Amino acid sequence: METQELHRGRLIDHIQLVVTDLAASRRFYEAILRVLEIPIGGGAEDYFWADELFVSSRDSRAAQGQLTGRHHLAFQAKDRAMVDAFHRAGLAHGGTDNGAPGERPYHPGYYAAFLLDPDGNNIEAVHHGEADRSAASVKITFGG
Repeated sequence: METQELHRGRLIDHIQLVVTDLAASRRFYEAILRVLEIPIGGGAEDYFWADELFVSSRDSRAAQGQLTGRHHLAFQAKDRAMVDAFHRAGLAHGGTDNGAPGERPYHPGYYAAFLLDPDGNNIEAVHHGEADRSAASVKITFGG
């Protein structure tokens, strides 16, 4: 068995989005995730993934044939410039503005931008400002 490593963040184990046009979604997510320094992994003709995010077509076995509606997904950014670049990349690759980069009232230093992906899901990049983390991620190793 091949050894694989995953780095998991905080609360969420994974999210799956079921989309109508996988190619359009892949272009959008590849662009914004490249800016956020999150690599796209795996992938087949009916799905792709990046860390905890899985995106599949409605015909994928994993999707069970159902489009489940609009979702909100927030990615962490390392600084404000990365949030700005996320917004530009998403707009250039099929996203629609749903909130330009700027401070939000959720807590001091919360700087975010929002885009609608090709299926209308609300996708956010957020930088939380100055903060201390106990760890960058949780490392999980499978196999060998």
